[in-house]
Amino acid sequence: MFSGRTDLALERRDELSTAPEGVASHEYEKNGLRITQIDVLDDTGARTLQKPVGRYLTAATTEELLGEGNWIWRAAQSLSALLRPMLPKRGAVLIVGLGNRGVAPDALGPLTMEQVIVTRHLIEKMPNEFGNMRPVCALTTGVLGSTGIETAEIVRGVMRQVRPKAIIAVDALAARSLERLCSTFQLSDTGITPGSGACNPREALNIEALGVPVIAAGVPTVVDALTLCSDLMGGSPDLPPSALPAAQMLVTPKDVDIRVRKCAKALGYAINLALQGDMSPSEMEQFLS
Repeated sequence: MFSGRTDLALERRDELSTAPEGVASHEYEKNGLRITQIDVLDDTGARTLQKPVGRYLTAATTEELLGEGNWIWRAAQSLSALLRPMLPKRGAVLIVGLGNRGVAPDALGPLTMEQVIVTRHLIEKMPNEFGNMRPVCALTTGVLGSTGIETAEIVRGVMRQVRPKAIIAVDALAARSLERLCSTFQLSDTGITPGSGACNPREALNIEALGVPVIAAGVPTVVDALTLCSDLMGGSPDLPPSALPAAQMLVTPKDVDIRVRKCAKALGYAINLALQGDMSPSEMEQFLS
C-alpha cells in the first residue's frame, strides 16, 4: 500500500504490519480525548518509526466532543495534564509560535501565541502582585522568506536574553489521514523541525541544538495530495501519471481558518494551565484582554 507522509508518530506506527521493535505504546481516554502514548525507546525504534528517540502523545478528539460547546476547555484540560509532566517544575519557559500567520493552514503557532499568558515582564515589574506565577514569554518567529533569518537563529538570540529552562514550540503538522485534520493534537519531548508540515523543513529545534528541553506541540492541518489520490484509488501504490502533479500539493479543509483558531485556543489554554496551575476560562480572558 502507498505510504503517505505524516508528522504523527501514531500514523507511523499504524502503517506497520507488526509491532515494531524498540517502540512501546498504550492507549486510554481522558475527558473525551483518545490518548495514545508512543515511546521510541532506542535507535532501532527510531529507524523503524522514522522518529527520534523520545515520547509522543497523541490526543484525538471524538465527534461527540467536537459537537459540544465547551470542547475547547475540556481539550485544554486534558492537554495540560499531558504537557505538565514534560516540563521542568521551575524556571522561565519560552513559548515559540512557528509558521506564517498569513496562511491559514500554517497559522497555528502565531494564533496560539495570542492565547498564551505572558508573565515575565509582570513578575519583573510587579513581583508582589505576580511573583507567584511562572515566568513565561512568547515569541512569534515568522518565516524565513519574510524575515531573512532562520527560526533557530531567532530562538537562540532570544534565549541569550531570557535564559529559559525549557521551550514549547507550536507548529502546524501534516497527517496521513483526512479525519485527523484539525482534530488531533501531538505533544512530544523530542523537539521539532520548523516547516516540516509544509514540506519545507529548516534547522531543528531540540535539546541538542538549543541546550534546553524543547517540547513540540502541533495539530495536523494538511494532507499530502498524493496521499489523497492514493486513498481514492484504494491505497494503490501504482498511481497514474496524471496524479504526479499532486506530489507538489497539500490539501486542507475549506474552513481551516475557523478550525485552526479553535485548535490554537485549546493549545494556548492548555499551556496556561500547565504553567500557571488551575485557572478558570474567565480568569484567562482577563489576562489576555
